[in-house]
Amino acid sequence: MERQFYLELAARGLRMPIGAHLVLHDQSDPEAVLMDGQRLGQVIEETARRYHTPLAISLMDLTIEKEALLEMLDVPPKEIPTFHFEECPPDDAIDQVARRMATYHGARVDASVAAIRHVANQSDLMPIGMVIGPFSLMVKLVSDPIAAVYQAGRGRTAADVPKLAIIERALDLGTRVIEWSIRAQVEAGARGMVVCEPAASTAYISPHQMKAENNVFDRYVMSYNHRLKRVLDELGADLVFHCCGEITTDILRRFVELDPPILSLGSSRNLWEDAEIVPKTTVLYGNLPSKKFFSDTGITTEEVQRQSRDLIQRMRAAKHPFILGTECDVLSVPGCQDVIKSKVQAFIDAPVE
Repeated sequence: MERQFYLELAARGLRMPIGAHLVLHDQSDPEAVLMDGQRLGQVIEETARRYHTPLAISLMDLTIEKEALLEMLDVPPKEIPTFHFEECPPDDAIDQVARRMATYHGARVDASVAAIRHVANQSDLMPIGMVIGPFSLMVKLVSDPIAAVYQAGRGRTAADVPKLAIIERALDLGTRVIEWSIRAQVEAGARGMVVCEPAASTAYISPHQMKAENNVFDRYVMSYNHRLKRVLDELGADLVFHCCGEITTDILRRFVELDPPILSLGSSRNLWEDAEIVPKTTVLYGNLPSKKFFSDTGITTEEVQRQSRDLIQRMRAAKHPFILGTECDVLSVPGCQDVIKSKVQAFIDAPVE
C-alpha cells in the first residue's frame, strides 16, 4: 500500500488533472494510438511529465470492460456499443465468461495493459490503472434500470420484477470481468487503480431509498465495490475511488467505508465540508468543474484560478490532505483544445497566499 506516498504528495501541494485524453488528442492519429500499447503508454507518461506528477494515470475509457464482457459472450462487434440485455443471461453465461477470460485478447484491453507495462518498465512513474465500477457498468448493459432499481428498494425481488434478474446477473458478470481487468493491469505493473462509479449517484438511486430497510445502494453498489477492494488488497494495489455524479452525504459515508487512499469527487461537493466526514488517511482529490472548461460561458480562466485559490485555502483551513485537480477526466473537445489546456494550466499555476 502506498497510502503514505499519497499523503506526502498532498502535503507537498501537488496539483494535477486527469488529463491523458488531452495528450492523446495532441497526436495526429489518436484512434491508432488507442490500439498501440507502447504509444498509449508514451501518452500516459507524457501526461504525467507535462503536469509534473509522479502518478501516471491511465486513460479514462469506461467502455473497455463492457466491450470485453460482450465479446466473451459472442455479441457481434457492431452491436456492442448500443447493446443491452433484453432478457436475463443464462446461468451458463457465467461459465462461458470464466472460460473465455483465460485466453481472451481484445485490442483495447491489450493496449491498455501494454501501456501500463510500458510505464512500469520504461519510467520512474507510478502506473495507475483504470476500470469502470460495477454499478456504472451495469447501467450500460441494461436499458432503463432506474425503475427496476426503485422497485428493489421497495422490497421487490427478481421473481416479482423480471428486469431485476437482468440487473443482478449483469452486476455479477460485470464484476467478474472488472476483477479480471484489475488483475491483468496489476500484473502488468499498476500500483493503484481508479475505480470509476459515476452512476453511483442520485441519478439512479433515490436519497430516500438510502434510508429504507431494503437498501439497494448497499446491495447493488457497495457490496460489489467491496469485492473490488478485497481484490486490490490481495494484490497489494491501491484504490483510487472516483465518482463525479451527484451524491448525498449518506452516499459519501458509504464510499468512506471502502477506505480508499484517494477519494475523487465531482464539483457538486464542497470538499472542505466533506473533510469533516472523510478520514485524514484518505486524500481528497478534485474537484474543479472541468466539464465546463471547453467554454468561457461555462467558466473563465480567471474563475478557474479563483476557485483554485479558494479550494486550496479552504482545504488548508480544514487541515485535510488534498490534491487540487479536476472533477473528472478532462476531455479534448474539437476546436476548444487551446482554451481547455489554458484552464488546466491556470489551476496548476494559480498563486495562493
